[in-house]
Amino acid sequence: MHRPLAHFGFALLTALITAVSIRATTLDFEDLGSNLPISGDFFYNGCNGSGSPTDFTSQGATFNNDTQVFGSDCFWQGWAYSQTTDTTTPGFGNQYSAIPGSGAGGSATYGVAFTGGQVGAQGPVSRITFAQDVSPIGAEVTNTTYAALSMRDGDSFAKKFGGASGNDSDYFLLAITGRDAANAITGSVEFALADYRFADNALDYIVTEWTFVDLAGLGAVRALEFELTSSDQSFGFLNTPSYFALDHLAFAPVPEPASGALLAIGLARLARRRS
Repeated sequence: MHRPLAHFGFALLTALITAVSIRATTLDFEDLGSNLPISGDFFYNGCNGSGSPTDFTSQGATFNNDTQVFGSDCFWQGWAYSQTTDTTTPGFGNQYSAIPGSGAGGSATYGVAFTGGQVGAQGPVSRITFAQDVSPIGAEVTNTTYAALSMRDGDSFAKKFGGASGNDSDYFLLAITGRDAANAITGSVEFALADYRFADNALDYIVTEWTFVDLAGLGAVRALEFELTSSDQSFGFLNTPSYFALDHLAFAPVPEPASGALLAIGLARLARRRS
């Protein structure tokens, strides 16, 4: 006589699943934000005089940051984190603000990536490396104020998206690629930060709110790489400011093989008890 599973070993099954369940981490940059000064620059871009590299780490994830210092000038690429809130000032001087005016969900701190803008050679520039294999779940992504206003209005380097007629098929795309411990690609997800390729111009858009990007299809990864492409480019470089903002990156550690084996053994024993 076979009885429902609930009558045999439900407590065992629950205990096994609980034992091997993995709590997801949501990386929100707030631990890093506590390091920012109360007055002065409300961002970190690695320009602290120590030279390259100046990576930073949060909740088991390392964000690459590279700087070059020339006299009194410092140039950075990779990742920064910020609490700036300026949604109206155009131009390079406002490169650390997210266009929504805060982090995701109104939080104070968020990440800003600058890819360098070199077409086809950005993979290593904006990279997040994890301390162990993880399964990405998703992240909130948006434009920076610098990029959004440049695309909306044009500037001295970049065109207004859509052109004078509004009919130009412009785009600004973010590709997020997973890489395993051997640096092999596990998959890639594309997200349009702006898209003017619609036949109906009324559908054209520039992302101005935090938007969830599903990363579950990337599988188990050791790193995420970020690359931007734009319809507006010259001589192998993007004219569109090659920035985006990221927050609330959710991921879960990949269970150790022993944990998976424990669950399998427990389920097998449970199945035998049912027969």
